[in-house]
Amino acid sequence: MSTLSMILLACLAGGLISMAAAAMVVFRLSRQSTAILVAFAAGVMLSSAFLHILPEAFNSLPPVDIHAGHDHGPDDHAAIAAEEDAHAGHNHGGPFATLFALMLGTLFTFFALERLALWRHSHGDCASHDGHHATVTAPPLILIGDAFHNFVDGVLIAAAFIADPMLGVTTTVAIIAHEVPQEMGDFVLLRNAGWSNTKAFIANAGSSLSSLLGGALGFFALSAADFVLPYVLVIAASSFIYVALADIFPLLHKQRESFVRQSLLIGAGVAVVPVVGWFTH
Repeated sequence: MSTLSMILLACLAGGLISMAAAAMVVFRLSRQSTAILVAFAAGVMLSSAFLHILPEAFNSLPPVDIHAGHDHGPDDHAAIAAEEDAHAGHNHGGPFATLFALMLGTLFTFFALERLALWRHSHGDCASHDGHHATVTAPPLILIGDAFHNFVDGVLIAAAFIADPMLGVTTTVAIIAHEVPQEMGDFVLLRNAGWSNTKAFIANAGSSLSSLLGGALGFFALSAADFVLPYVLVIAASSFIYVALADIFPLLHKQRESFVRQSLLIGAGVAVVPVVGWFTH
């Protein structure tokens, strides 16, 4: 079997296995139970964004040579040290600033998309501004973020298989283990938005196909994909952050659940990502 075939098969199998495992858990629950688990989904999304995706984005940036363009002698240690101190303390530009600017722009873009969605759906239905706010806005953003995340997973799987087929297999297993709680959170939110099990599964399956695109692009143009990777990761993380803070948290304020129970569920969602990461590594 060719390397490309192994990559595409791993991407497809990884998406289907993680979705099936998550669906087996979530779809057995009542809608009332999944509504309570929305807090858990918020914790998973925030934990994935801040503890997994964003660190990976910044680690994926190419190293910056701060001495480029400066002619120092072999013994000019004082000048080199002064440049390093200035770079560490006073450099407010560079690739890190670009990623933060992209995050800010992405959050504003999602805000604009949300306002357009609210305007489009508000005619003759005042409820869309109140109790069903998250129903209108969250599902599209969830699926967009999932598509970016799955695309990145495809790139990572491709890089692993190109390096070593066995590394590709272990990387695929690790991605499946990480994706199961994420898919559970997605299914919980889509069901809470009123989507049927079938519609939620088909929509998630569609977003998971982006991993095939990421795997193919990673195989044919890995260098270009590596350059784009940090920016794609930031967009994915921003979508999860926006959904959690702008859609889910306001919904939690309207629930009659106790603050302690919601906090415990959020904490469980936050904890599951590093725990799964610890086991898979």
